[in-house]
Parts: sequence; C-alpha cells; structure tokens
Amino acid sequence: MLLIRHGQSEFNVVYSVTRRDPGIRDPLLTGAGRAQARAAAEALAPHGVRRLVASPYTRALETAEIIADVLDVPVTVDARVGERAAFACDVGTPIAALRARWPHLALDHLDEVWWPDLEESEAALDTRCETFRCAMAETADWQTTGIVTHWGFIRSLTGLTVPNCAVLRVDPRRRELPAVPVLMPALPDAAGPLPT
Repeated sequence: MLLIRHGQSEFNVVYSVTRRDPGIRDPLLTGAGRAQARAAAEALAPHGVRRLVASPYTRALETAEIIADVLDVPVTVDARVGERAAFACDVGTPIAALRARWPHLALDHLDEVWWPDLEESEAALDTRCETFRCAMAETADWQTTGIVTHWGFIRSLTGLTVPNCAVLRVDPRRRELPAVPVLMPALPDAAGPLPT
C-alpha cells in the first residue's frame, strides 16, 4: 500500500514556526498544501493506484480529492487512518458537515463524532494502526491502494517522521520490511516533531 501524508494545513504553517498548538480545529489545506497534493498525485501516477482510502479529517479529504481527480480513482473514508488525537487540529468535523461538503462520499458507516478523544494514547494509536495494517494485508488490492493519512499514523506504522505529502510504499503483510520512499519532500526547518 502507499501511505500518503496529507498536504500542508493551516495548522502546519503556524506550528512549524511556533511549535505551539494554534487552536485551529480540523484545518483546511493551504495553497502550498494543494500544490503538494498535486505533486503527490504525479508521483503516484506510475504506481497504478486504483483507489484511495482517506482519513475523515478535512485536510486528508482535501488531499484525497485532489489526488483522486488527477488519477481518476474512487475515495473511501476510514476513521482508522485518522491522526493521533493530541492537538486542536485533531478535533474533527461532524459527519453532517462533511456530508454537505462531500455529498458523493459514503460516510454512513461513521458516527457523527468519529474522532478519538484527546489525548489518544500511543498504545491506542498503535493498536488502531495495527488493526488497519492487518485488514489491508487481507485485501486483494493492497498494492494499488493509496492511504491518505497523517504524521502520527505513518510514524506508528513505519517508525518514520515524514513531511507533508510524503509518499511511502509499505507491504502490510510484512511489518518487518522497511517503508520505501516514493516521494519525500524536504522537511521544514524547525526542531521537534511534526504533528498531524
């Protein structure tokens, strides 16, 4: 499967400079984030992606929408690939509002409040990621599936901290195999972790 971190969000712009939570709930992509998503789509084009699975956070859905438009593939939404809830940006948008913005997406399987409570433990995140990895390993199309997700989810699955719109190939059947970078944009010039 191909793990894709969402494009730069309004939260990322502030946090990358201040290392403080700016209190932006479920932020949108920036113009740079939209450009990153287009670059990720171009990087994914030769990899035969046939479908995307996206986190229900707005920044991931916007990223998936851009990639899906370029690659002409369907998007499904799965809360298991959401971010570790630790910051204001990890408070999601209720399903009714998501449905109004993306009426073509199937969201009926999600609760109205689908995001985890703040603060989700690392153990809970690891369990969620492992459950998703095992489920993907059982699918026939894991090699052609892109997962639009987040920093914490990717870190839990791979041990890597990646910049916005990084793309990594991961074999869900073999956890011990390292992730293979497909697209690795430069990290911002700031110390500390890069959340959400």
